[in-house]
Amino acid sequence: YWILLILTAIVAYLFGSLDTMVLASNFVFHRNLKRFGNETTWFSNFRRVYGIGGFVSLILVELIKDIIPILIGALLLSFKGHADVGRAFAGFCLVLGRLYPAIYTFRGGSAALAMVVAGCAANMSVGIAAGVVMLGVIVVSRYVSLGVFAGAAVYAAISVVMLDVQIMLRLAVFTALLVLIKQIPAVIRVLRKSEPR
Repeated sequence: YWILLILTAIVAYLFGSLDTMVLASNFVFHRNLKRFGNETTWFSNFRRVYGIGGFVSLILVELIKDIIPILIGALLLSFKGHADVGRAFAGFCLVLGRLYPAIYTFRGGSAALAMVVAGCAANMSVGIAAGVVMLGVIVVSRYVSLGVFAGAAVYAAISVVMLDVQIMLRLAVFTALLVLIKQIPAVIRVLRKSEPR
């Protein structure tokens, strides 16, 4: 069982660590994203630099990249009859890799999309609720960080209501906490009105 968990963790963390925006910029568009727009590798900067078409293509690739380790985790743990735990654990490790990638000196992004995919893996209602709230707050406030923070808070709250299996509930809450903690500095900047929209 532990070997299956370790394999799931490694695969999901590595997939989470892969920054699709950096890979797409360097190997598809042949431009360093950090030299254009607002000099970040965030989704909003990618959209500014490469337009809606490039942005939509990137989202689709990111979704596929995030779903693969979830499926692998479910497959590995299904040998022990715990495919649901495999999905939830892979989702946690995916978000961990996205937020703290070792290959980028533990400096990752907001894990917004990875969080929604992980939520859907644990329970479809959790992922959809987090995604809808996140998008709604982003559209209304025009702050991505505030939307991700709100989505993570809803992720945790809906998990408590919807998830009955204790290990899955803990994994979902830990996943939400990872995202919430990472977003605290950005939310403080929003309150001080120093965060870019």
